[in-house]
Amino acid sequence: MVLSDRSIKEEIGRGRILIEPLKTGCIQPASVDVHLDNRLLVFKTWRHPYYIDVRKRLDDLNEIVQIRESSPFLLSPGEFVLGSTVECITLPDDIVGRLEGKSSLGRIGLLIHSTAGYVDPGWHGHLTLELSNVAKLPVTLYYGMKIGQISFLRLTTAADNLYGDECLGSKRYGQAEPTPSRFYRDFESNGSKQG
Repeated sequence: MVLSDRSIKEEIGRGRILIEPLKTGCIQPASVDVHLDNRLLVFKTWRHPYYIDVRKRLDDLNEIVQIRESSPFLLSPGEFVLGSTVECITLPDDIVGRLEGKSSLGRIGLLIHSTAGYVDPGWHGHLTLELSNVAKLPVTLYYGMKIGQISFLRLTTAADNLYGDECLGSKRYGQAEPTPSRFYRDFESNGSKQG
């Protein structure tokens, strides 16, 4: 069941859903608007090797670029960068989140996630955005702009294991900035090939 604005406000009031900061007017009929932070993680395409090996750390393939308040970042056609929400989100054991783009941005070709729109119960941190420009013209990204919206769904029961529990090997608990893929850890933890 998707939470309505009334239920979202009640859960926030009880301290079960935390959204910090929560700007005035951001609670929509069944979601909460989130905003783009000022740091982007950009791929350095000129680095060697010229491919992405999912079994290796990717730290040296990325660099942080900061969006200045006075000028936007231009996301070129076909470009992909990682961003982050200004808001830090914390969810209880019986609520999940769904991150979606704003339709007005989708209509100009800006996508905010490829596959990572799901926010597990127990999540705590800033959400990483997978920003892609599928338009034929560059799109401007401004610090603090509305970038997406998160809706909330109630689980049938509380989850037994929350995101961040040691037994799950959660990779992004408590993240505060755009975080590169940590898929390589799957190979380290089980020592076998993925199928």
